[in-house]
Amino acid sequence: MTAERANLLTDVDRWPLDGGPLIRLDNVSKSFGDNHVLRELSLEVDPGKITVIVGASGSGKSVLMKLINGLISPDEGDVLVFGEDISDMSGPQLDFVRKRVATMFQNYALFDSMTVVENVAFPLVQNNAMRTREANELAGELLDDLGLGDVLREYPAALSGGMKKRVSLARTIVTNPEVVLFDDPTTGLDPIMTEFVDEMLLKISRDYQLTSLVVSHNMASTFRLADEIAVLHEGRIIARGTPDEMRHAEDERVQQFVGRIKRAAIEEVEADRDATDQIEPIVKIRGLHKSFGERKILKGADLTVPKGQITVLIGGSGAGKSVMMKHILGLLQPDEGTVLLFGENVAELSASDLRELRTRIGMLFQHAALFDSMSVADNVAFPLVERRVMKPARARERVDEVLEQLKVAEIADRLPSEISNGQQKRVSLARAIITQPDLMVYDEPTTGQDPIMCDYVEEMIVEAQETFGFTSIIISHDMASTFRIADRVAMLHEGLIIAEGTPYDILHSEDERVREFVFASQVEES
Repeated sequence: MTAERANLLTDVDRWPLDGGPLIRLDNVSKSFGDNHVLRELSLEVDPGKITVIVGASGSGKSVLMKLINGLISPDEGDVLVFGEDISDMSGPQLDFVRKRVATMFQNYALFDSMTVVENVAFPLVQNNAMRTREANELAGELLDDLGLGDVLREYPAALSGGMKKRVSLARTIVTNPEVVLFDDPTTGLDPIMTEFVDEMLLKISRDYQLTSLVVSHNMASTFRLADEIAVLHEGRIIARGTPDEMRHAEDERVQQFVGRIKRAAIEEVEADRDATDQIEPIVKIRGLHKSFGERKILKGADLTVPKGQITVLIGGSGAGKSVMMKHILGLLQPDEGTVLLFGENVAELSASDLRELRTRIGMLFQHAALFDSMSVADNVAFPLVERRVMKPARARERVDEVLEQLKVAEIADRLPSEISNGQQKRVSLARAIITQPDLMVYDEPTTGQDPIMCDYVEEMIVEAQETFGFTSIIISHDMASTFRIADRVAMLHEGLIIAEGTPYDILHSEDERVREFVFASQVEES
């Protein structure tokens, strides 16, 4: 990246820092049918500043971003970017604005058929800003700055979620845009990488006088990044101010979010929390090695998951957590080492025995993954009906029992689109445990959730553990939650488990790699 030009796609002078709000929304309303998402919303984004918008899932944050980049138009009100109302612009005019306003999407939006360096260079090549060779060189330099210099020729499918996030960030900023709209830029990143990306955003904002509008669910990241925080509640901005002003806001609706920075603090845990070393293991991994081509992912990893306990697996993006879980599920075969599940060597099982073993495992994914055309009850009953475990009438009785235990019985006959995100999480959990699994696996259950929903999911996991008594493995980047709910914590680093024990053991580890990871998400109180 170079600072000589404000933007590599245009020759227009950049918006002056004293030119007034670069983005302004005046009394903007937007509805979709009977769903009134934004209600007379007003917001100003000052040039050269980082403005972070926080709010509950469904409060209208994504709709707000789409209005600003012209993907949708308001029903009422004005959306001004660079002093002009974008809803009145022609297609070419809007395209020109978008060259000055970049967007980083939450879901990466990378081209599967292009290498990493080609993905990042794409905006420069597509817009004839540079020749391919020059664009690739610039993209390579930026990727190297982001710690991805060794994967330039890889394809997105070979990358971890955290790596994809960094590639997406590189592609977003490679053109030196004046404004960047960041849609939850740290979702799915581990604490160290979150801090790294935050520092990168701060650096480019400072070095290039970038104006950033960030939608975030991560309160630690919000307080690190923000010059100003705006709280979106029921379609309106109800508060706006500096992080310090928001910390001391008296509005309870504001404190529901910014107060979560205190909830995100890692609290001391008791030294006498039950030790788990003598409990029968459900999962026992020893000397696990796995490579993909020349890339060694697991390098002799050991892991023990005690029966009836909650084990949280932590570690950086690309450390091998997902690869380890796929070995436990029998989706991958080890190059070396053993994976024992319920006392069985997974690698030695026949296909039919492996299928049978998997019926004893329930999984809750990051997203609810419910069938839109099925009612809640039918979604939950699906594993029983699909496997012909029991007749539909008996299955419905079982479904009603589980929904009652998870406190969502009243929504049994609704469609997924008619219930809240939190209810969808509980329905997804109900479907996972309907077969009465002995082992539950949670894959980043709080990723992409707002702070209130994170608390809700955490409580749901603990309640389910107490009610159903299964063994749980949680892959997590949420350190505060980890130390609140875990019986055992294991940290995977560069293909090896470098720390394993009770939360107290991990919290007081003297290994600097462990301490750096665990405490990266902490923000000092002002």
